[in-house]
Amino acid sequence: MNEIIKNIEEAQMKAEVPAFNVGDTVRVSAKIKEGNRERIQVFEGTVLKKQGTGVRSTFTVRKISNGVGVEKTWPLHSPIVEKVDVVRRGKVRRAKLNYLRQRTGKAAKVKELVR
Repeated sequence: MNEIIKNIEEAQMKAEVPAFNVGDTVRVSAKIKEGNRERIQVFEGTVLKKQGTGVRSTFTVRKISNGVGVEKTWPLHSPIVEKVDVVRRGKVRRAKLNYLRQRTGKAAKVKELVR
């Protein structure tokens, strides 16, 4: 890859990246801009997938809100993502949990990883 692009991407990357995996239940604090005000909104759900490398890496979180599945995808190194807190660790054997989209209720749960 071009050296100029590499240098620009390295400058955009965060120094500390939160440690979480697919299947974990996370609480994502994201900055929301409304007019001239800025606030932090929390989105809590299960991590369905992590993809990409470097500054292009993203992660998708899914939650059920009022009986409707809601998914959001964030760039991992985005300044909009304030912090990512791990609520509980999940025990999964897949890299992408797309099958959770068809499941509801208790069937959509991920077992907790006991360490």
